[in-house]
Amino acid sequence: MFKSKPYYRLATISLLWLLGLSMPVKSEPNLPINQPDIAPAKQDSKGRYLNINQNLPGVSIKVRAPFFARRVATAFKSKDGAPKRIANDGSSLRLATAASEPTATWIGHATFLVQMENLTFLTDPIWSNRPSPVPFAGPNRYVKPGMALEDLPPIDFVVISHNHYDHLDIPTLRKLAKRNAETVFFVPLGNAKLLRKKGIQRVEEMNWGDTVNFKTATIHCLPTQHWSKRSLTDTRKTLWSSWAITGPQKRFYFAGDTGYFSGFDSIGQALGPFDLAAVPIGAYAPRAMMKSSHMNPEEAIQAALDLRAKKAVAMHFGTFNLSDEPLSEPPMRFKAAAEKTALAGEHSWVLNIGETRQF
Repeated sequence: MFKSKPYYRLATISLLWLLGLSMPVKSEPNLPINQPDIAPAKQDSKGRYLNINQNLPGVSIKVRAPFFARRVATAFKSKDGAPKRIANDGSSLRLATAASEPTATWIGHATFLVQMENLTFLTDPIWSNRPSPVPFAGPNRYVKPGMALEDLPPIDFVVISHNHYDHLDIPTLRKLAKRNAETVFFVPLGNAKLLRKKGIQRVEEMNWGDTVNFKTATIHCLPTQHWSKRSLTDTRKTLWSSWAITGPQKRFYFAGDTGYFSGFDSIGQALGPFDLAAVPIGAYAPRAMMKSSHMNPEEAIQAALDLRAKKAVAMHFGTFNLSDEPLSEPPMRFKAAAEKTALAGEHSWVLNIGETRQF
């Protein structure tokens, strides 16, 4: 029925955009403890979470309406300029041992498979073709995941940055939980209820500044500048976050989805330097709509510098039809901005989807 009426498609996609887009060691994560250098998130009188610097400004309907219309018009646009995908059957990752070098593999969008400190974990995993509550509408995927989910090594834990559909993908999370009952899912405050409702039981909620010792590493829940929404009535009712995973040998930072803000410098002072920081570089156009909640490539480089990152890897671009910028633009601007800084050359990474690199 919906396919025969274009205005249903427009309404559905508009709604989606309003929603926002090892060696086995058996142990349970410890209870979170707060790290005093990072303040916990605050809530307003209605229980809605607040950003550190500001509540994100509203966007005029004069900006939003044409943007939604363009999403429909570009639903079948060319994939020219999308990231290249290389074959990765996961065999070398499944054979990784404690003596292996730390690696990051870009699965696509904000999904990385990271192996470090004898642990294997995923960031914001999404293997679905559309980040959407319905299978027939929503942003289309340009490049399929860099590795089949079935080819993954055993996953120790997953970190989720926030509840927008392109970052918290229930079909993928359910498959991961079913695949390995020992996998733990770390989420910002308020998100555990949804996962448990969907049958995912090993969930740990954390606030900004909370830390958990997990096997050989420490997991840190940290601020970002963003928002949350999965329905018409739950705006900012659950928290959003970035994450750091630190250990004796390496320190990794995952920015999630965020605008540029002063918190990067605070995180860098508290926990840096990081060996590798994954920073979002796409979904920044139009700026009138995206600036406060999505960094552009130049801001992503500045964020990595604030974080005291030795290397920065680009993410959150070219995988889904999320915004107006050309597919090929974010990585080119990212590399150009890096060349003027300490992240020049091999210190700034633009990976192919499916590529694994040591850090």
